[in-house]
Amino acid sequence: MTKAALAKIADDPELPGDERVHAESAVTEDTAEALAYLVDPFDLVGEMPGVELAQASWSSEEIDYDPDSPDWDLDEDDVDGDEEADGTAVVG
Repeated sequence: MTKAALAKIADDPELPGDERVHAESAVTEDTAEALAYLVDPFDLVGEMPGVELAQASWSSEEIDYDPDSPDWDLDEDDVDGDEEADGTAVVG
């Protein structure tokens, strides 16, 4: 991801030199910055009728994954509309 972001920065003819140096440093030091440079949130929702993006930001955090921890269970918001919390399908 970092290499792709650096390539995009290098190919941006409108990016001033001082901003280029800052962008290269940011995407090299933080993968979330690299992702943010590659994906523009406004482009993701700009064409959707009725949607206006007011603010967008990216962040990341390294955490230890424990598959046995109850903290890693699906929340009710994580379940699709046609599945129950236990993963069984809802048949209508």
